Amino acid sequence: MIGVAIDLEYPDKKVVSHPEGVTGAEVAASIGPGLAKAAVAVKLNGELYDLGHPITESGEFAVVTLESADGLHILRHSSAHVLAQAVLDIYPGATFAIGPAIEDGFYYDFEVSEPFQPEDLERIEVRMQEIIAADQSFERVAMTQGEALDVFADHKFKLEIIENVDPSEMAGSEEVTAYKNDGFIDLCRGPHLPSTRRIPAVKLLRSSGAYWRGDQDREQLQRIYGTAWPSKGELESYLTRLEEAEKRDHRKLGPELDLYSWPDQLGSGLAVWHPKGGRLRKIIEDHSRAVHEQFGFDFVFTPHIGKSDLWWTSGHLEYYAENMYAGMQHEGDPEYRVKPMNCPFHVLIYGSKGRSYRELPMRLGELGGVYRYEQSGVIHGLLRARGFTQDDSHTFCTEDQIQDELVLHLDFVLKWLRDFGFDEFEADLSTRPEKAIGDPHRWEVTEKALAEALETRSVPYQVADGEGAFYGPKIDVHIKDAIGRRWQCSTIQLDFSLPERFELEYVTSDNAAERPYMIHCAKAGSIERFAGILVEHYAGAFPMWLAPEQVSIVPVADRHDEYAKSVRERLSDAGLRAHVDLSTETVGDKIRRALTQKHPAVIVVGDDDVENGTVGLRLYGEDRDTRGVPLPEATNQLVDLARRPAQ
Repeated sequence: MIGVAIDLEYPDKKVVSHPEGVTGAEVAASIGPGLAKAAVAVKLNGELYDLGHPITESGEFAVVTLESADGLHILRHSSAHVLAQAVLDIYPGATFAIGPAIEDGFYYDFEVSEPFQPEDLERIEVRMQEIIAADQSFERVAMTQGEALDVFADHKFKLEIIENVDPSEMAGSEEVTAYKNDGFIDLCRGPHLPSTRRIPAVKLLRSSGAYWRGDQDREQLQRIYGTAWPSKGELESYLTRLEEAEKRDHRKLGPELDLYSWPDQLGSGLAVWHPKGGRLRKIIEDHSRAVHEQFGFDFVFTPHIGKSDLWWTSGHLEYYAENMYAGMQHEGDPEYRVKPMNCPFHVLIYGSKGRSYRELPMRLGELGGVYRYEQSGVIHGLLRARGFTQDDSHTFCTEDQIQDELVLHLDFVLKWLRDFGFDEFEADLSTRPEKAIGDPHRWEVTEKALAEALETRSVPYQVADGEGAFYGPKIDVHIKDAIGRRWQCSTIQLDFSLPERFELEYVTSDNAAERPYMIHCAKAGSIERFAGILVEHYAGAFPMWLAPEQVSIVPVADRHDEYAKSVRERLSDAGLRAHVDLSTETVGDKIRRALTQKHPAVIVVGDDDVENGTVGLRLYGEDRDTRGVPLPEATNQLVDLARRPAQ
């Protein structure tokens, strides 16, 4: 009797028939021995399955290898299971919580009697390597919810997960899935690698504290982070990138360069900017204002607080209250809230009087300070703070103008990023989610316009289907820094909610009332975060136009001080930020300090320079001075190097 056949469409669009119940491993072997050897899972109609899973339906089929994003995820999730197995082997009293794959790695949370120390991670990693070498098979186990509660009776976090399983997630059955290997078992939907030996390269990185479910009122756990890669070479390359990233960490470099600090007296997530950092911020903010003007934005200024009524109308107190600071209220007065966003204030400016279509588009921009109550565990220097300045803009326009406006906003974003030295861009286009508000026509118009803007400017992008905000679609623009890390910077976001909530209108040419389209746009995101990214991108060695101190002038002896001051005046008159080091240290120490502070240029002046009107010039990154450079020539050279991006 001939079994039922199923048709599988391969990535090359070739359709091949197989008997119903064939496994992914068997299909991979039928394609070729090389693919069968590399296979770690399969994908059928968008769903991932273990190699041994019987295939019972036709559809689009692909073999998953470690070189793919799906394969990397499976590798890292399998590595997390091996980490949990190793910890429970070494620490019999430990209990385990969750261990997902994350970007570039994985982690697992444990409840143990003492925090993990570096030497503990070494022991755990040795045990992991033993488990990997043992070539233990990952076996999928299906059980009822009751059976799962029995299996994990000694692990309270697993019990909580099992008890809270949504029946709708159990495919219409009472099935709970787990994976076991050599006596170790863990809850998991899978898939996993065929066996532990298929983990080619894994490394534990660090440990830290974490709360169960991210709730500060729940158990304090210990989290171990690790990374896994398809080859030892890729692992070593990643570890090298980590070392470089650590050297560039803005939390370390910024204080070393005297840019900013985080005083304990202020509390977590709040920075103070020192004079050099203040100059850096001013340069960034001045450039922001200049480019906003170039693109036709008008500047507005709004207060840092507003009545709670405003935040109820905007919806922030309904949807965002947990990120807002508590209200302030005196007897007899209304409650006030510190603003987490600038947008409601810009909406009030638009709504301050009747508007005509002739006034649109209206583009409002502001460098506005905002405050958000972030959980202490997610605060990360300038990159995730509680107080920061957004380079916010809000544009109000008609439907006929929306396409041109979105292209203009994208041009602004790309120019802004290029001006600061970034030239590799990718974008995510987030479209309408299931629970969305607003006219479907407006969603359709704006999603199409966002896509056309990206295509018009040849920006590669992916569609994040259904991941837009409930109030409108958006573009997120990502950049790559000097060591290849991806950063999400700029956002262009449509908003169908605020114009409705505040009943914004304009009068059309037919004398009818119409709701304007509203575009949020943040170019830097926040000035603080952008500055932190720049510190790490340039490792503190900023291009001359951006450097807080551009030229350090070093007199060889006291008798050269006056000439050094005259050099500074000449450079300052030419628009350069220069200072004279009049300290009593040796010339060598002064030069070393200037290089350590990563000043773009160092000028040394001695007897010959005083006599001949010359200077010794060294640029950052060069090994030696150029002696006897005429001062006018040195000035012109430095002015050219310090030229700002064109407006």
